[in-house]
Amino acid sequence: MIGYAVILIITSLIFNDTLYIDNAYYGLWSLVAAIIIYLFNKTIKPLLIWLTIPITGITLGLFYPFINLIILKIVSVILYPHFQIYGIWFAVCAAILISILNILMDTFILEPIKGRGKSNESND
Repeated sequence: MIGYAVILIITSLIFNDTLYIDNAYYGLWSLVAAIIIYLFNKTIKPLLIWLTIPITGITLGLFYPFINLIILKIVSVILYPHFQIYGIWFAVCAAILISILNILMDTFILEPIKGRGKSNESND
């Protein structure tokens, strides 16, 4: 979640015309957005992936970041006055960065943890 918050803060600094995070509690709103993104990735995203399998297959996986785009837009609607996304291109860039972060987290953090858990079970 902190990785999501950092990505949101960095992209809001780079694309300041297209992403607005409330300056009153800058880190707090990005962390709240990151928590909601995380929850949606665990609940809504599997359903969206299942529903968009045909279009993802036709585009050879290029549609996958647009699922994160949909999630970002939903978060923007939920946190409207404090977190806003203007325009589609920024959201596409942020969605691609979030997709890369998801892949890196799965590869370098989650898989080794799962592997250690399996090896401990086999030793018991």
